[in-house]
Amino acid sequence: MKFDFATNGGIFLEAIGTTLYIVAVALGVGGLVGLGLGVLLFITRAGGLRPNAVVFNLLNLLINFFRPIPFIIFIAAMGPLTLAVVGSSIGTNAFIFPAALMVSFASARLVEQSLVSLDPGVVEAAQSMGASTWTIIRTVAIPEVLAPLILAYTFLFVAVVDMSALAGIVAGGGLGAFALSYGYQRFDWAITWITVAVIVLLVQSVQYLGNWLARRALRR
Repeated sequence: MKFDFATNGGIFLEAIGTTLYIVAVALGVGGLVGLGLGVLLFITRAGGLRPNAVVFNLLNLLINFFRPIPFIIFIAAMGPLTLAVVGSSIGTNAFIFPAALMVSFASARLVEQSLVSLDPGVVEAAQSMGASTWTIIRTVAIPEVLAPLILAYTFLFVAVVDMSALAGIVAGGGLGAFALSYGYQRFDWAITWITVAVIVLLVQSVQYLGNWLARRALRR
C-alpha cells in the first residue's frame, strides 16, 4: 500500500517536527554540556590556565571511553540510566537522553581542539593584565576561536541528524522511522527518496548557515 500524501501528509510533517525536536534538544543540551567540558579540558591540561592532572585525566578517560562506542550500542547500554532519568526506555525523550550524552562527549573534544589551536601569546597577554581565568575564556579564548567553534557545531548538527535516523529503534519517531515504516517496508521508494531529499535540504541549509557565520566571525 502506497503512502497517500493527500490524506496522511500530517504524519510526514509530524516526522519532520520530531526530527527537528530531537536535533534541537540533543544538540542544545549536549552542546552546552560539551562546551563546559571542553573548556574544562583546556584549562586543566598541562600548560593550561589551571593545570590539574587528576581532573584532566578523568575527563579525558571518560570522553575517550564513550566516543568510539557505536551509537546504536550506546542507546542499548544506556537503557537502565535512561529509564532512571527519563522514566521510560522508549519514546522520543528516551532517545534524546543518550543522544545528548553522546553529543556532550563529541562536542567536548571538538571544543578542546579548537581552544588548543589558540595562539598562546594571546592568553599570556591577557594574563599579564591580570585577567581571571573566566574572563580569559569568555572575552579572549572563545571569541578568538569562534569561527572554528561554529564549524564544529555545524558538523555536530549533521552528526545529530544522522543519529536521529535511529530514533525508530526505541519508538522515538522522526524521519528515519518514517522512511523505514512507510518507505522501505512498503516498497514505496518514492517516500524513501522524498525523506532523503528533506534531510539533505535540512543539512545543506544548516551547513550553508554555519559556513556563512564562520566567515562573518573571521572578518571581525
